[in-house]
Amino acid sequence: MKNQFSLEGKVALITGASYGIGFAIASSLANAGATIVFNDLKQEFVDKGLAAYKAEGIKAHGYVCDVTDEAGVNAMVAQIEKEVGVIDILVNNAGIIKRIPMVEMSAAEFRQVIDVDLNAPFIVSKAVIPSMIKKGAGKIINICSMMSELGRETVSAYAAAKGGLKMLTRNIASEYGEFNIQCNGIGPGYIATPQTAPLREKQADGSRHPFDSFIIAKTPAARWGNPEDLAGPAVFLASNASDFVNGHVLYVDGGILAYIGKQP
Repeated sequence: MKNQFSLEGKVALITGASYGIGFAIASSLANAGATIVFNDLKQEFVDKGLAAYKAEGIKAHGYVCDVTDEAGVNAMVAQIEKEVGVIDILVNNAGIIKRIPMVEMSAAEFRQVIDVDLNAPFIVSKAVIPSMIKKGAGKIINICSMMSELGRETVSAYAAAKGGLKMLTRNIASEYGEFNIQCNGIGPGYIATPQTAPLREKQADGSRHPFDSFIIAKTPAARWGNPEDLAGPAVFLASNASDFVNGHVLYVDGGILAYIGKQP
């Protein structure tokens, strides 16, 4: 059973994994034996990521690449294959969100979110699939969201992109499953990261931040998730243990999507 979850000898590309959820997922794959490759937009971000991995005892390979640039992605994948090896595992993690009411959002802002959160996973997946077909195996994990299922104020572009990413996940599974390629998604709930820290700060009177109270009330687990909560699901979907799991989105949300909420 332990061997089913081993990633020894595997090369894993995690996009935008200099910090945050991507870094946590990459670290979990490294701890299972995978060789880690990641990208970011600028060299300074790549350098910070390399230093963070080194501090965790992980030897990672970092590349500067904009995942919305198809030519740049193709060049990066070719370079990775030459310098590190064929990519066995792809985690499409890079993403952005713009919290703007829909009627105040410009079409350009909407397109930017779609470009990063939906077009980029298409571009990067398209770049790695041919070598996966030749190898006869591959794992693609798309970082979806609860907004793949739910709507919320101010996130029209993000929800549209993540809903589309859910369907791209299913379509990759449908189109390339016969080549022993599994494409699944992880849908994180509300995760405690430095980026969400302001939403969890105590108020001046010692009370919870209103958004913090809202999340706790909506989550059966009665807590925010930790990045480490994504480690097991990521390793499972990247390993041989999930060889007959395809086109599925695994929501790691503490039960939010299953819960109607407490009666007032």
